[in-house]
Amino acid sequence: MATYAERAAGAGMDPVAAAAAVAFGFVYIHPFEDGNGRLHRWLIHHVLAAAGFNPPNLVFPISAAILRRLHEYRQVLESYSKPLLPYIEWRATARGNVEVLNDTADYYRYFDATAHAEFLYQCVAETVERDLPEEVRFLEAYDGFVAGVQGIVDMPARTVQLLHRFLEQNGGRLSKRGRAGEFAALKDDDVSEVEQLYRQLFPEASEG
Repeated sequence: MATYAERAAGAGMDPVAAAAAVAFGFVYIHPFEDGNGRLHRWLIHHVLAAAGFNPPNLVFPISAAILRRLHEYRQVLESYSKPLLPYIEWRATARGNVEVLNDTADYYRYFDATAHAEFLYQCVAETVERDLPEEVRFLEAYDGFVAGVQGIVDMPARTVQLLHRFLEQNGGRLSKRGRAGEFAALKDDDVSEVEQLYRQLFPEASEG
C-alpha cells in the first residue's frame, strides 16, 4: 500500500484517484481490529498532501465532507464489497470481529475504484467550495473578535477563547454561569459590548 502510494505520486497519477485507491484499498483489507476508519481518512489526507494537491502546511479538511456523506460513503464501500460476500469464507471471533478463512488477496489487489474516486472527487469539491471558505470566514471573524475584546477589556488569549466558546454555546449571550463564574470581573457594560461584537462578527451563530 505504501509502495503504491509513493509510486502513484512519483508517476504523476491524479492525486484524488490515487488517494481513493490507496485509502479504500486499505479499508477493504481491514488489517486492524480497531482504528481502520481513522487510518483510512488519514491516508486520504496523506496521499493528497504528498502529491502536492493542497498547499504546504494547509490542513485540507476533507474528513468533514466525508462524515456529512456517511450514507453515500457506505454505499460506495458496499458497491464493491457486497457482491464479494458469497466468495468470502469467514467466522465470527470472540471479540466481536470476523476472521477471514480463505485467500481473498486477489479480490482487492486490482479492485475497480471508479465509484470510490467519483465519491472522493465530490468530497474534494465540497471541501474547496464550502468548508475552506467557511473556515477562512471563521478565522477572519475570530481574529476580529480577539482584537475587539482586547479593545474593550484586557485579557489573556486563552480567556478570550473561553469567552468565545461561552458565547457560541449560548447564542451570542454570556450565560449566568459565565457572568457569575469565569467572567465575574466583567462589568455589565463590558458584557454588552462583547455580546454586540460577537453578534456582529458571528451573526449566523447568534440568537434571532
